[in-house]
Amino acid sequence: MKELSTSHLLGIKDLTKNDIQIIFSTADSFKEVINRPIKKVPTLRDVTIANLFFENSTRTKLSFELAQKRLSADIINFSASSSSLNKGETLVDTANNILSMKVDMLIMRHPHSGAASFLANKTKTVIINAGDGTHEHPTQALLDTFSIREKLGSIKEKKVVLIGDIKHSRVALSNIFALQKLGAEVMVCGPTTLIPKYMSELGVKISHNIEKALKWCDVANMLRIQLERQQIQYFPSLREYTHQFQLNKTLLDKVDKPITILHPGPINRGVEITSEIADSEHSIILNQVENGVAVRMAIIYLLAGSINRV
Repeated sequence: MKELSTSHLLGIKDLTKNDIQIIFSTADSFKEVINRPIKKVPTLRDVTIANLFFENSTRTKLSFELAQKRLSADIINFSASSSSLNKGETLVDTANNILSMKVDMLIMRHPHSGAASFLANKTKTVIINAGDGTHEHPTQALLDTFSIREKLGSIKEKKVVLIGDIKHSRVALSNIFALQKLGAEVMVCGPTTLIPKYMSELGVKISHNIEKALKWCDVANMLRIQLERQQIQYFPSLREYTHQFQLNKTLLDKVDKPITILHPGPINRGVEITSEIADSEHSIILNQVENGVAVRMAIIYLLAGSINRV
């Protein structure tokens, strides 16, 4: 079995191009498995994994759980709302108590940026970051780039635009890192207030005009407005945002070329994208969801080899 250069998955920034290629080739094999009549393999039947989700999640949590079950791992699901954290227990104490029950791997989503890295430095276990604050969401970026590769055959030299709330999106940062490592050109597009100043330092193009961005790109990854992370109002109204940055049929007809459309979900239909486009032949949104299971199976399988080395 090929090994990754890291014992954890804390962010795309920590992966090499070779790591990503190993994950993709492994995911190719697992995608074949999950499309068989019998979708389960006994690969990790002696491994116990705890899912620690401190934020609400549907797709990511279900995708990780399904990936674990497909690999025959034992699973513990942790609910922050009913845990001893409400009694003042620290994150490290919570994790160590779980690990003392002979848990081998932790999958963690947390509202604070850097939480996964912090826990990796404080515990002796394999950590997979399922999203930390506005920092990174590495498995989403890997399934996004895997889906682009599957659709277009390659990512190298493809032009990809991320449209929407770049400032508060952990998906955006992870996608930028993954796409650049694989040789794509990257642009971000959105209101000036929702594009961080440091974006120009990452070597990405910046646009505030969605029509021009779509004419430039091969792939458009639509991001929702992250209202739950916004402490102030970054644009006059949702109606005005929709008028300027919504992806709809009128806009695509003006562009007059095939564009592959992604969305990490959840979709706010009628805001960043219309239902007509989200459900169209241009969209690979449901392919992303399917590929998420195969990619997460690959990551868990590859990092399981690090269990005794951490």
